[in-house]
Amino acid sequence: MPDDHNAPLARHAQDAQDEIDRQHPPQALTRRGFVTTALAAGFAAAVMPVHAQTMITTDTQGLTAGEVKIKTADGEMPAYRAMPAGKTGLATVLVVQEIFGVHEHIKDVCRRFAKAGYLAIAPEMYARQGDPTRYTDIPTLIREVVSKVPDAQVMSDLDATAAWAAANGGSATRLGVTGFCWGGRITWLYAAHNPKVRAGVAWYGRVVGEATPNTPRHPIDLAGAIRQPILALYGGADAGIPNETIERMMAALRSAGNTASELVLYKDAPHAFHADYRPSFRKEAAEDAWKRALAWFGKHL
Repeated sequence: MPDDHNAPLARHAQDAQDEIDRQHPPQALTRRGFVTTALAAGFAAAVMPVHAQTMITTDTQGLTAGEVKIKTADGEMPAYRAMPAGKTGLATVLVVQEIFGVHEHIKDVCRRFAKAGYLAIAPEMYARQGDPTRYTDIPTLIREVVSKVPDAQVMSDLDATAAWAAANGGSATRLGVTGFCWGGRITWLYAAHNPKVRAGVAWYGRVVGEATPNTPRHPIDLAGAIRQPILALYGGADAGIPNETIERMMAALRSAGNTASELVLYKDAPHAFHADYRPSFRKEAAEDAWKRALAWFGKHL
């Protein structure tokens, strides 16, 4: 017979899993290899509960916003797009996710850019590897999904996203890229990959690391190929990204002739200081960094 003392715990665990399943329904593997075929609602399970008292919510008034499908070489990838309603020829900002996928925070960032006049689009970069919003802990998420995503796949998917944007209200020549955490690293890589990118804003993404089959090169290895002005927004108290590594990155850019890029190091800010839904949020640093990001794209796009 079942242990009655464990019944309440079992019911609690099942209730919690039921809530996750409700917000993030399982996605079946398609014949083309995409595990995630639609964006989940709400926030990733790994960041729950969110810090509602600091969380920013941007409305869709005056915007065209919602999920779209991006055609790739092997299927369709879901993405979130926000742009001023009825406008065309808009400067485009590719928004690259944190490790948590295109959850509510990244969607809100897209709406913030759209309110500033941009077509902002965030493709789900892990669509073939899994649904990042369903994982309840970060180590498992990294092991089972994030570590399996090849840089080459990401570059190709961002190319497809840029092409989609240019054909759906965005400018073919005014292209920028920004990303947070995992996406911060990708921002550097994509600038090196695509010469059509005019400018980038990298938020606390690592720039050094070990070479692996999926991540053969890191931003510092590609410094000589980055010609665009990149605004680097980093936390001086980031426990995972030593200040010395980003300073080396900036020195490598200067040595390669890129003197237009800039580093802003927020002395007391931790990693993810812009994530207003997490305890790491630092309001003063986040607000200053956001203003700088908008000014950067306003100048260079």
